[in-house]
Amino acid sequence: MKTPVSDIAFTPAVKSQQERFGSRAGYASMEEKGGWQDKVSSDLKGFIAERDSLYMATTSSDGHPYIQHRGGEKGFLKVLDEKTLAFADFSGNRQYVTLGNLSENNRAFIFLMDYENQRRVKIWGRAEVVEDDARLTAQVTSSSYKARPERVITFTVEAWDVNCPKHILRRYTEEQVQTLKDEINKLKVENKLLKRETAVL
Repeated sequence: MKTPVSDIAFTPAVKSQQERFGSRAGYASMEEKGGWQDKVSSDLKGFIAERDSLYMATTSSDGHPYIQHRGGEKGFLKVLDEKTLAFADFSGNRQYVTLGNLSENNRAFIFLMDYENQRRVKIWGRAEVVEDDARLTAQVTSSSYKARPERVITFTVEAWDVNCPKHILRRYTEEQVQTLKDEINKLKVENKLLKRETAVL
């Protein structure tokens, strides 16, 4: 039997805990039906195109974890092909923890959140730091976003899964909130005009 893609996360230790708490049978059934995917689907590509931030996890050679936030314009995380993602690494606080970790261990993890629609996507893979590649840098940057790219991080997808919406509290961007405010103000004006017309009648 082919090794399930989800084995990247469902190690023997994890499966043991699933057995202990009664969820292993359900996940085994999921694996038999195809389970997680290891290539970027059209749905995932569309989801990625709407994101303006991500969290990327790496670990040091001795196993210490680190999570870094990266953001930019909507769609800053690019899909280069069905197995490859990439984003510009802009100048920051110059700690370089992610770069140091990746120099020793290229295993990485990307966590994408859609707070508005209560959806989250988890992506396992391997990351690579690419420096001095003008063509790739141009491919993942936008002239309208005022930040200086120092390098590009490419990410080879090995597995991905959509997580459940439980316990995700809805949050909205400033742009979304402003759109709602504009709509409310428009409705207030319309309501005021309707009241005047009704009063005349």
